[in-house]
Amino acid sequence: MERNIMNELVEWKRRDKDRMPLVLYGVRQVGKTYILREFADRYYKNSIYINFERMAAVADFFLGELNPDRLLWLIEEYFGEKIIPDETLLIFDEIQACERALASLKYFCEEAPEYHIAAAGSLLGVAIHREQYSFPVGKVWMKTLYPLSFDEFLEAMGQRHYVSMIREHFQRMEEMPRAAHYELLGWYQRYLFIGGMPAAVNEYADRKSLINVPEVQNLILNAYTADMAKYASSSDSTKIRNAFLSMPAQLAKENKKFQYKLIRKGATAGLFGDSIAWLIFSGIVLSCDRVTRGELPLIAFRDVSSFKLYLSDVGLLSAFTGILPENIIRNELSPLYRGALAENYAAQTLKANGYDLYYWTSDTPVSELDFVIQKEGRIVPIEIKSGENVKAKSMKHFQKMYHPEFMYRISEKNFGEENGICSVPLYAVFCI
Repeated sequence: MERNIMNELVEWKRRDKDRMPLVLYGVRQVGKTYILREFADRYYKNSIYINFERMAAVADFFLGELNPDRLLWLIEEYFGEKIIPDETLLIFDEIQACERALASLKYFCEEAPEYHIAAAGSLLGVAIHREQYSFPVGKVWMKTLYPLSFDEFLEAMGQRHYVSMIREHFQRMEEMPRAAHYELLGWYQRYLFIGGMPAAVNEYADRKSLINVPEVQNLILNAYTADMAKYASSSDSTKIRNAFLSMPAQLAKENKKFQYKLIRKGATAGLFGDSIAWLIFSGIVLSCDRVTRGELPLIAFRDVSSFKLYLSDVGLLSAFTGILPENIIRNELSPLYRGALAENYAAQTLKANGYDLYYWTSDTPVSELDFVIQKEGRIVPIEIKSGENVKAKSMKHFQKMYHPEFMYRISEKNFGEENGICSVPLYAVFCI
């Protein structure tokens, strides 16, 4: 399974003086271990893999002095392998389970930069927001691995030729051939159900059947729930779980702003704010903050009291709600929820492409844009439509107020451009 991040890992390996230890962050079961071991197999002569959740004896090495020479000697003795600069990749997996190993990365960066160390952590975001964790700020290269984006999904399905075809038509804003357009919309509909979690993608690729995909996805969702109990106190885990269980209801409404009352009656930010933060830090959900103005820089106009949450993977959202593939294909879903799936899909794609997520609203007249991103020093508004109905009143209002250079309207319609609005098919969001 090819992942786009592999190119960035290769570039990291080629660095010399400015290479720091790599920390690969991402939600559980997103493929961090797989990609690091695949990277090691392809580009190194040998590797040593350490899982700090399972290898307590190795974790104990870090209880003493965090001297790189001492640690390397102990690891070599334990595994019976020589660690050679530029030839050996040291993989520290589930590093959030060993606070001292995380702290040691600072000293590897400062005192032994010639050694290649790649760490990974499923709940690292949660861990580094605890007071006892000493995170090596400025001493590691942080990278997040997200679920397979639609282009990676197409490649996994043996449809690589479509990826370059989509990119070419996006660049020219030129209509895709009709047959290809509708076939790609079909693949997009499959993706809404399967999503980008590697286990779900592999299940479909191996069996060419959607029947067992929900079983795989529900195992992942159960693992997330188990983590809530494992990495939070009993009272906190209950709140986190209740906030998580409210996700389908949060998205199944016209105004997708997160509402605490949908968690339970009487719920407030004071009661559940930390639970929301836990879900965000864990990577299980993605946050999208409201901005009050469509001007640079967006972060300066962020309204912290209004936000939307999306699940990290649209396939998990489908499994969460018990949606069947035929419900999507036959257009049997509520228009509100069909829109929610499209919006969640766009959110995870934009996030994987490195954008901070914002949305914009206006009171007079009442308007809302699903996403506003900051791209290459420009503000770009994005509106998501799950079908071919592409009325764009909010976008025209934004255009009148802020005069953006161009805007994206995402829908089932083919590529095109009119009055500064670029029509982009749903299957091409990864090009933005």
